[in-house]
Amino acid sequence: MTAHAASNVYFGLDAMWVSTCILAITYAVIMSEKVNRAIVALVGAGVMILVGVLNQEQAIKGIDWNTIGLLTGMMILVSISRRSGMFQYLAVWSAQAAKAHPAGILLLLQVTTAVLSALLDNVTTVLLIVPVTLAICKTLEVPAYPYLFAEIFASNIGGTATLIGDPPNILIGSQVGLTFNQFVYHLAPIVVVIMAVQVVMIHVLWGKYLKATPESEARVMAMDANETIQDWLLLKQSLAVLTLVMIAFVFARQLHLEPATIAMFGAAVLMLLDNWAHHSEKAAHNVHSTFGDVEWITIFFFIGLFVVVHGVEAGGLLHLLADMLVQATGGNMAHAGYAILWASAVLSAIVDNIPFVATMIPLIKSMAPAYGGPDNILPLWWCLSLGACLGGNGTLIGASANLTVAGIGERNGVPFKFITYSLYAFPMMLISIAIAHVYVWWRYF
Repeated sequence: MTAHAASNVYFGLDAMWVSTCILAITYAVIMSEKVNRAIVALVGAGVMILVGVLNQEQAIKGIDWNTIGLLTGMMILVSISRRSGMFQYLAVWSAQAAKAHPAGILLLLQVTTAVLSALLDNVTTVLLIVPVTLAICKTLEVPAYPYLFAEIFASNIGGTATLIGDPPNILIGSQVGLTFNQFVYHLAPIVVVIMAVQVVMIHVLWGKYLKATPESEARVMAMDANETIQDWLLLKQSLAVLTLVMIAFVFARQLHLEPATIAMFGAAVLMLLDNWAHHSEKAAHNVHSTFGDVEWITIFFFIGLFVVVHGVEAGGLLHLLADMLVQATGGNMAHAGYAILWASAVLSAIVDNIPFVATMIPLIKSMAPAYGGPDNILPLWWCLSLGACLGGNGTLIGASANLTVAGIGERNGVPFKFITYSLYAFPMMLISIAIAHVYVWWRYF
């Protein structure tokens, strides 16, 4: 791939350096926040093709359509379900369960997000949780940013615990042959510890300062959750389809279905049911409204970013960095594990963790003979998983869930600044990796 890309770059320039420069410039402009990030990513993707690092066929192959389909399908499902009043109902119920105390609600939503992210996947979870959160914050008149920030972290931490929770785990599990139960057995214990620390940090940063007026709390506690339901038929249809979609996610491997297929088919079925229930004029309006609710900025940002990162991968930078990492650790398994953990965390915060993990898998496999066979290098897979999944919390572009939350938040008037997020998130991510380091040292090395 590298040689082929290099031969097509204009003026005979080195593909690795050209692709790296394009990546650096793209990220710099995104961080400046002077231009919409979707525009920047798409321009960066176009430049990758125009200068010859990738051709159009390679660029299209670099796009993870499974992620795009999953995001789009779940956004449609959420848009239709929202019209029933489901999320307003959940908002009232959650707030009343926490006695309308903002700090209690913050804790409840974090735990809920982490658990659902482990059982489903983190992108789906935030698509369902964020509308609830925004409704709660609006009712209590408290800032939504701390809640959304906490849910990003909780989704990536919770998703680390299982095979299906985060895309890097799906890659590792499918290519290495690790089971759902193995992920739970090896990763769930430390995820619980890291999540507990995360809850404390979030409370210290924001939770203890969040206050609602007695009038707002009383207003919330006096609400009748049933009155928020606007369409009981649509509610039943939405719950039925969402339940089937969630079950299909859990049993996706046995069903031989990809998450995108499940989400898009579920979205199509719910749109069909919604159309049948209304007259043609209103049905047409609902279709336009539903597609209008899709976070197209987020979708096209992902498309552009996938192409840019694939250009870097084709140029050879990711392979070079991973190869240097393997060589530098020599024959010491513990040193190799620590290096993979920390390098995966830092690089996953800067570059999308999916292509990095895809590059690391064959390189870690090649280390097996030096350590006595594939069974002996299992700790290295857990280091890769912990580093890649937890490292995604470090910046807004580190994981799919981050950008999904940011996109919905900005659409609802909650700004997500790249620098502001990173100043809080990167140190917190490093703390979670330090805890993971102690865990792998204690359990495996």
